[in-house]
Amino acid sequence: MNDVTTTRPVLDDTLWLSEDDADALVEGTHRDPFSVLGMHSDEQGDYLRVFLPGAVGVDVLDRDGGSLRCCLTGIQIPGLFAARLPHAAPYQLHIRWPQGEQITEDPYSFGLLLGEMDLYLLGEGNHRNLGHCLGAQPMTVEETQGVRFAVWAPNARRVSVVGNFNSWDGRRHPMRLRHPAGVWELFIPRLGPGEAYKYEILEAQGALGLRADPVALATEAPPSTASVVADTTPFTWHDDEWVAQREKAHAPSRPMSIYEVHAASWRKHGGDNGELYRWRDLAEHLIPYVLELGFTHVELLPIMEHPFGGSWGYQPLGQFAPSARFGTPADFAYFVDECHRAGLGVILDWVPAHFPTDPHGLARFDGTALYEYEHPFEGFHQDWNTYIYNLGRREVHGFMLASALHWLKHFHIDALRVDAVASMLYRNYSRNEGEWIPNRHGGQENLETIEFLRHLNDVISEEAPGTIVIAEESTAWPGVTQPTKEGGLGFAYKWNMGWMHDTLTYIAKDPIYRSHAHHEMTFPMVYAFSEHYVLPISHDEVVHGKGSLIGKMPGDEWQQFANLRAYLVLMWSQPGKKLLFMGCEFGQWREWSHDRELDWSLLAEPRHAGIHRLLGDLNRCYKELPALHECDSEPQGFTWVVGNDEANSVFAWLRWSASGEPLLVVANLTPIPREGYRLGVPHVGSWEERFNSDAECYGGSNMGNLGRLTAKDAPLHGQSASLELTLPPLAVLLLRPVKAP
Repeated sequence: MNDVTTTRPVLDDTLWLSEDDADALVEGTHRDPFSVLGMHSDEQGDYLRVFLPGAVGVDVLDRDGGSLRCCLTGIQIPGLFAARLPHAAPYQLHIRWPQGEQITEDPYSFGLLLGEMDLYLLGEGNHRNLGHCLGAQPMTVEETQGVRFAVWAPNARRVSVVGNFNSWDGRRHPMRLRHPAGVWELFIPRLGPGEAYKYEILEAQGALGLRADPVALATEAPPSTASVVADTTPFTWHDDEWVAQREKAHAPSRPMSIYEVHAASWRKHGGDNGELYRWRDLAEHLIPYVLELGFTHVELLPIMEHPFGGSWGYQPLGQFAPSARFGTPADFAYFVDECHRAGLGVILDWVPAHFPTDPHGLARFDGTALYEYEHPFEGFHQDWNTYIYNLGRREVHGFMLASALHWLKHFHIDALRVDAVASMLYRNYSRNEGEWIPNRHGGQENLETIEFLRHLNDVISEEAPGTIVIAEESTAWPGVTQPTKEGGLGFAYKWNMGWMHDTLTYIAKDPIYRSHAHHEMTFPMVYAFSEHYVLPISHDEVVHGKGSLIGKMPGDEWQQFANLRAYLVLMWSQPGKKLLFMGCEFGQWREWSHDRELDWSLLAEPRHAGIHRLLGDLNRCYKELPALHECDSEPQGFTWVVGNDEANSVFAWLRWSASGEPLLVVANLTPIPREGYRLGVPHVGSWEERFNSDAECYGGSNMGNLGRLTAKDAPLHGQSASLELTLPPLAVLLLRPVKAP
């Protein structure tokens, strides 16, 4: 023991600590500070001990009147003060530090704060409101304002709250361990929102580490890594009308077109090297821009706090905290509220598959594999150098479930898009033979993850009605969007990665070779109705050397723009909801980089402006024409008219509304105009050319069918009538019958 006194002060010997307790306080290893600090009683009366390393002296004041009750005496070890008190009435401490004085309440004078039901639910891994149970919660206890801290670290020897308020000294505020949940708690008086903090954790093997709060509601802006006490004042929402109708808006029969955004690079103040737009800037500029383009939803790449901006948010550590890069949690709520008031849905990318190895994060949080699997064959992702959540552990299962509900309920998010589902479903994902551990049946499926995903979707449908969950799943796993009660995973939609791959492979070919790749465009229709699909042209298709979307298009510049226009109309006219990454809507030439903003100057150039105008008109057309969205997931909503004209690279199909209204889609994917091309249609009479990607206003050659033409009673292609059409080069037409007045 560090014996700094040679004689005991004149003080009741019973107030001295055992040698083990004193050593533990000095070394910061005491597991139960409440047993030796604060107010206690024995047969001789009430006494008080405080441990304040660095303090010069401590007085006890009456809490109500502020009068001096007694002076504490330094005993035994530096920083330990004690005295017997005449009574146990509420008190305050007047602490004299070398740098000044402080009046505060004693953290060790407050009783248990986490209720037994909270602890029971935490122990069961079934607490669905972790953001208001664990973490830093501003509150008033016994008429004293402060912050209650609580953290799950069952294998730690000691956990302390540290920050500027205690000079980051882990001996000052060690926490109380609450068994059997493995949760530590402490109320620190006179702290409030805005205070930075971490947990100092003494691990089971004796190592000492500083960790950010896994359930922090706010954080410092990177590269700083501390958690921040959030202002938990409830946000005043104005979106009741939106929330009431969004269940209908998310039905498979409704239009859904999604603008995917990386918030840090959409736009910046002053160009590429300028400051990031914050949430209120994005509310002012992004929302009207997306509305002008006619999208129904905006999808944000992960905005949960993440240490490395180059991960685009896909390596988050703050599963309950919006990134401080863009403002406060209240600022983010304001952005969502403004989206809803404008009629825009908000989708968040959410990452329950893995987390980064940063030492201040979740990795071996209490010195053990707490959030991750222990074995690297299960717990380490080789592709991304990240840890894999052990969703088979009930507390981790509950942690991620609570995170999902936090965004949906606390921030009124309309949908979560779950990243990297394929990597979660398979134990051998991206692993060689001998590098993975089979499940208990000897198979490759990750049974714990399957259970988690089904439970996630069931709980969300129950607790956040009207919201949906979308899977990024790139394999042929069956029943991704099938209800869980029928054996499926229960997602509302699945990204159609096969469609994306096949159609991009086709459109990137020079038209002279497209006849040999005709099946790339027809094959996706074979499985188009096996799931509820989103057709994605996402950020993943315009990075890592893949080039921009327009950069994939073949031919000279005129043909590249024509191909892009045609491709977008093909995408919007095929079954499935739509998703387009920012910059693709005006044909950005440069590959996307997270470090710079989009090339907005291109909108001043006619061909880029034409793509922008086309997409806005296309979205409006998509919403106005029921045939383009009502039967997205039903085979009766799609009929091939011509799917085998490889020689001319012409495709034609009918889309049908729920009431049987047809829409004819015709694509000529060569630069050769085709006059007199006959196609079967279901009705004789007048047909209207509703949309033409070759229109002059979009940058095209303005070839077409002069607005209207007449279908004759001449059956063709299995239809009762036929039309004779002019097919513009590298263009897609949408035609519909004109209703009789």
